[in-house]
Amino acid sequence: MSARSKHPSTPAAGGWAAARSLGEILLREHVPRSGPSLLSHHNKPDGYMCVSCAWAKPAKPHAMEFCESGAKATAWEVTSRRADRAFFAAHTLHELEQWSDHDLEEQGRLTHPMRWNRSTDKYEPVDWNNAFAEIGEALRSIPPREVDFYTSGRASLETSYMYQLFARIFGSNNLPDSSNMCHESSSVGLPESIGASVGTAILSDFQNCDCIFYMAQNVATSSPRMLHDLQDAVDRGVKIVTFNLLREPGLERFINPQMPSQMLTGRSTPISSEYYQVKNGGDIAALFGVCKALIEADDAMKAMGMSKVSGSDAVPHKPDNAAAVAFAASIAAADKKHVLDHDFINTHTSGFEEFAEAARRYDWAELERVSGLTREQMIQAARTYAHSEAVLMIYGMGLTQHVMGVQNVHMVANLALLRGNIGKPGANICAVRGHSNVQGQRTVGITEKPDLVPLDKLKELYRFEPPQWEGRSTVDTCKAIMEGEAKAFVSLGGNFLRAVPETEAMEAAWRKLRLTVQIATKLNRSHVIHGEIAYLLPCLGRIEIDEQASGPQAVSIESSVAHFHGSRGKAKPASEELLSEPAIIAGIAKATLANGRVPWDEWVGDYSKIRDAIEATYPETFRDFNKRMFQPGGIPRPVPARERKWTTPNQKANFITPPRLFPELDIGPGATEVLNLATLRSNDQFNTTIYGYSDRYRGVKGTRKVVFMNEKDIGRLGFKEGDFVDLTTAIDVATTRRVTGFKVARHPIPAGCCAAYYPEANPLFPLSHHDAKAKTPSYKMLPVRLSLSALSSRS
Repeated sequence: MSARSKHPSTPAAGGWAAARSLGEILLREHVPRSGPSLLSHHNKPDGYMCVSCAWAKPAKPHAMEFCESGAKATAWEVTSRRADRAFFAAHTLHELEQWSDHDLEEQGRLTHPMRWNRSTDKYEPVDWNNAFAEIGEALRSIPPREVDFYTSGRASLETSYMYQLFARIFGSNNLPDSSNMCHESSSVGLPESIGASVGTAILSDFQNCDCIFYMAQNVATSSPRMLHDLQDAVDRGVKIVTFNLLREPGLERFINPQMPSQMLTGRSTPISSEYYQVKNGGDIAALFGVCKALIEADDAMKAMGMSKVSGSDAVPHKPDNAAAVAFAASIAAADKKHVLDHDFINTHTSGFEEFAEAARRYDWAELERVSGLTREQMIQAARTYAHSEAVLMIYGMGLTQHVMGVQNVHMVANLALLRGNIGKPGANICAVRGHSNVQGQRTVGITEKPDLVPLDKLKELYRFEPPQWEGRSTVDTCKAIMEGEAKAFVSLGGNFLRAVPETEAMEAAWRKLRLTVQIATKLNRSHVIHGEIAYLLPCLGRIEIDEQASGPQAVSIESSVAHFHGSRGKAKPASEELLSEPAIIAGIAKATLANGRVPWDEWVGDYSKIRDAIEATYPETFRDFNKRMFQPGGIPRPVPARERKWTTPNQKANFITPPRLFPELDIGPGATEVLNLATLRSNDQFNTTIYGYSDRYRGVKGTRKVVFMNEKDIGRLGFKEGDFVDLTTAIDVATTRRVTGFKVARHPIPAGCCAAYYPEANPLFPLSHHDAKAKTPSYKMLPVRLSLSALSSRS
């Protein structure tokens, strides 16, 4: 195996390597003929929506509206491999616990409903009706506050609406979801800043912007189809300014597999015109630096008499600041009257003076130390920003998965507000959500927070008394499981145990649950580790034909740019025994509930009736839902901030000043030996699903137990490339958290930082290491210590 990390500026994203990878996955999953036929319907009108990422679906799709990641996810779902009765008869769950994540899922599609037999330690077939009756009986014996209903991304709007309704009629608001682990910082931070829980950007902003600020998201791995939009923007002269921990190929160069001229010549499109590598945890400092440069240049411009704007901020903080004066002069030369958009600030915002004063107070040396950028770099980014009329702000989990994730989101909004880059063509905030429909699930009620759900409307429609207490988020659920306060866990998709922090303690506590119910398409670790009573219920995938009483059904999803799209399955189901997710939820609900007036059977027979119910619950959001479901480009979700309508308590967009640049962490002695760890995805995985053991963008083959390090840190800490090291958490040291046998790979990462793959590094993360408001685990920044592994001493 090789863990040498080649400089990622060498390969371009896409190109023949992506084409070869597509061919390999189709062959490996034994779908070389059916796979390409299915992909012709991928993200197309009246086709199926990608089960991988949530990126936007254009009204006029490309001939091939899929990417390498989407193709892998499709092949993974329609594989000819089967984890059938014979497979489970041959293996105990204790044996399967020893298998890797990749090997478990690679067994193929689940085919029959299964119940764990304690005496044989095997999953054994069970009749669907018996399974529903037994699950219902078990749930009725457990208080609702002790039951958690988890939702992973991918489940449709229809399924998600039914699921949250079932949970609430049962009496529980414990509705943790995968968004809690990834995007909750946006769901908390954006409403405070702009009054919207989602980004304001739409696809047309890519055609109308003249600059893009791209922050903390690896486009080639996480949302490759966005590369088409970035490429088109670059081709018309848009500057892309990137802030990211690593130099990622997709943010440097792209060879479009759908452009023969590039595929035949190897000519690539350069993506980023400016690329700034920010230390993990340094995002607030970097953005403060850009804002400081803008504010001080505006101060200088006013002092030079070039601005008509007056007010208390008209006095320059440092009138002799040569850099600010030069910046201001460049703005004046461009025939602009100011650096900041004071008309927008005065009309639409609150909190500017406090924020501006904080920016002025920060010392450049401190901003440089925390961010890892130089003053000149931050000023240059500010200069590009100030010379642009419409800037699109794009960010991902590299900002949200932090102890100060909400403050990171506030800073993105602060930067946008300085020049009115929100609510006008080309100028908006694009919060990239990862998993398909993870955003849409929240839209139809998957949330532990009752104030985000129209409970009165649900009460009126279904004749029950909804619980009013706040339920458990993902972190809260983990804590409840570990402390014995949770007794049952029902999971709509996902691999919860591998996705959450505190792996070792969670697996031990998981076994003490009274009941675990898993609705899934493939086998994973959260199924082979289980509760005292355990069911594994196989469901249809979104790509498969869903035949019900009224005929073939369609479902709907919401994209990252808040548009709703219809999706119609095209593939033959993996097994005749499979039920759809709505049918499984209805079956469990009918066997469990004694109250509520819900037409479960009617809904399962005709999903359009579920959509009617969604529209009745959310009439402003889902107007004419069934009628418009398949309109090209999707149905735009109303987002008032797009129109500069601020649904905040003060009816303004708010500048919110972070209290500090970096989180306060108790590391103790020996801090100079500590590196800040970020977790990453490879280009051969999607979230916890591992397709293979290569990461061609980082030059890794045959292993995932790799730690990427700066060359100077390798030498400073006494290692050499290729050494095996153990990583130990450097905070909350009362509990030892360690992963062993990770191979050192030299990589162009900022000094003081290191990176390893998710979920292999998850055991290092304390459950308490999360954003205080959003409770999003800080998977992008954890202090760790490295030591030579026993593996190295034997080599």
